[in-house]
Amino acid sequence: MPRTAVAIRHVHFEDLGTFEEVLARSGYELRYHDIGVHDLGTIAPSKTDLLVVLGGPVGVNDGEAFPFLAEERRFLEARLAADRPTLGICLGAQLIAAALKARVFASDVKEIGLLPVTLSEAGRNGPLKHLAAVPVLHWHGDTFEIPEGAQRLASTEACRNQAFALGTNVLGVQFHPEVDLSGRFERWLVGHAFELAAARIDPASLRAQAREVDTTLRNAACRAFGEWIEELRE
Repeated sequence: MPRTAVAIRHVHFEDLGTFEEVLARSGYELRYHDIGVHDLGTIAPSKTDLLVVLGGPVGVNDGEAFPFLAEERRFLEARLAADRPTLGICLGAQLIAAALKARVFASDVKEIGLLPVTLSEAGRNGPLKHLAAVPVLHWHGDTFEIPEGAQRLASTEACRNQAFALGTNVLGVQFHPEVDLSGRFERWLVGHAFELAAARIDPASLRAQAREVDTTLRNAACRAFGEWIEELRE
């Protein structure tokens, strides 16, 4: 029987990108759970072998406007209590942090673009070591405190907490290592066109950055994700 992976997706273009191939090679059968389309209640929090919570243009603290955020948080609380393998990316990492009782709040700077993260000692000794000096995609206005018992793995000058791990089975990354910069990035630029205009960021500059780092990021991120999967505990 193949192992199962469920990815909670908030907007259609923020998918698992290059990580889809890694999951397939690792023997996982992937299913997307689209917010607003599928009922989260149909997933047992502890049953699926791997859960990935993806990004989106809303924040953890927007629960009054978007009630599904509270439902996701409760779902994650149950899954994390069972120590089941869970990866959070951007909004997903913020939701994991909130489910672990850590504060999620607005950052001083909206961080959008491709630049490397600085790895902590724990980051250099774990799967994220493959991303050392590799530009990754940042696209966030909120950030989080490191949950109690977790280790900080990465930071940038603008955002001190970029990634954390809680044991072997829980990983949260504020940035987007999964993004497919060659085949799917234009959908990000269109989907976030208003945000880019408000931040006075030229999409052409992001396209140029993406062309420069596409292959490097793809190879490094897939190695990191593949290694993390190999280290997961049942």
